[in-house]
Formats: sequence, C-alpha cells, structure tokens
Amino acid sequence: MVKLGIIQTSTFSSNEQGIDKVSKMLKGLGRKETDIVCLPEQWLKDNRISKFEKEFVNFKTIAKEYDMTIIPGAFYERKDYRFAISSPVIGPKGEIIGRQEKIHPFDYEKKLVQSGGKTKIFKTKCKFGIVICYDMVFPDVAHSFVKKGAEVLFSPSRIIRRGIVPWHMYVQVRALENRVPILAVNVQNQRFGGKSVIVDLIEKEGVMIPKIVTKLSGQKAVSKNFDLKKYQKSRITRFSDSRKFS
Repeated sequence: MVKLGIIQTSTFSSNEQGIDKVSKMLKGLGRKETDIVCLPEQWLKDNRISKFEKEFVNFKTIAKEYDMTIIPGAFYERKDYRFAISSPVIGPKGEIIGRQEKIHPFDYEKKLVQSGGKTKIFKTKCKFGIVICYDMVFPDVAHSFVKKGAEVLFSPSRIIRRGIVPWHMYVQVRALENRVPILAVNVQNQRFGGKSVIVDLIEKEGVMIPKIVTKLSGQKAVSKNFDLKKYQKSRITRFSDSRKFS
C-alpha cells in the first residue's frame, strides 16, 4: 500500500509567500504519512527558476523529515543555452533525484522552450512518471511511462477554466488506456480552474471503469491510499493484446 497526494494552490504575491504556505500543507500531509505529493505546473509568481536546489530548500527539508517524495510542480529552467519546462523530483532523503522535461510545450511555450525528448521513471515508494500538463493530450506520452514500468502517473498542470472538462476526460482516458491511477493537479485563481482530480480504476464484472474519486475546490491538500498491485494483471493483459499494424 502506498499513500499518494496532491496540493491544489492559488495565486501568491511572491515565491516566498507561496513556499511558506505550501510548506505548511506539505507538513500536514507528512504527518498523515503521505509517501508522494505533487503540486501544479507554474504555481509560483516567478516561474523561471535558476536553481531548484535553492528555491526548494524548505521542501527538501520536509521531504527528509517525513520520508516523503515531493514533486514541486513544473517550471521554466535554464539549461545551458536554452530553457526547458522541468519538473524536479525531491526524494525522501531530501535531495533532487531527477527532472522530467515537458515533451509538448503548449502554444506560446513553443517560442520560449525546447521540447523534452525522454520519459523518465522515478522510483521511491513506487515507480511513477510525470505527465506535464499538455503532455496529457498525447497518448504516446502516458503509454511510454507505463511501458517503462510506471505504476502511477502524476500530472502537474495549469488548466484554464474553459479547458477543465476536456482535461478531466483526457486524464480518465489515459488512466483507462494504461490501467494506472493518475493524480492530476491544477492551479485555482481567476484564470485557472482548479478542480484537481485523483482518478482511480474500478473493475466490475470484468469491465475496467475510470472514476474520479477526488475533486478539489480552493486551496487544499489531500492524499489517498492505493494498492498498486491490483492493476498489474489487467495492465499486462492489455499490453499483451496490443498489436502493431499499418
């Protein structure tokens, strides 16, 4: 059994205010023995972060204190002579253990960043992948993570209000296609619509059904227990039935 969580944030006047507020929420989830927590994409005021290690020093301390993995979100990060949108992962020992880059920059982002080219698997309390916002639209991204061994997917996102309904549909379909739960987390303010979701899978008489088991309103932190082994048999069967064709 693994306990997985999300934190839906609002808008903050500064990075310092945001980090301070969210640190308290992270500690609350830590006291509930949450194993892995994910935050939204670009929820800080200054989203171009030069050094993740410095910006998230509080999160690193909390991760170590509570033996928790923290996905702080996804942000613009300078890498050599370019920018990428990167999602760092802080492991339970308090160190950044890797980054997932956004594969498909959205709209105006294409002019600002270089696309990521690889899906990476992280392993702490379980194996997981990170689908950053617009990457959820593309089936091959989620499928690549799961083929590489991901047991669950996290999705730091920033979805405008009119995009919430299709976003929820994409998340449920990706969960169904790949036989994995997905925790997708959004920003909530005047422009972005919140309604972060945890999608689980329910099997009834041999039929697998995706179900939104948690939907958030306002600034909130939640976590849920998962038995990730229960999806394995269905996932193996689904992938073994897949055939290449043209």
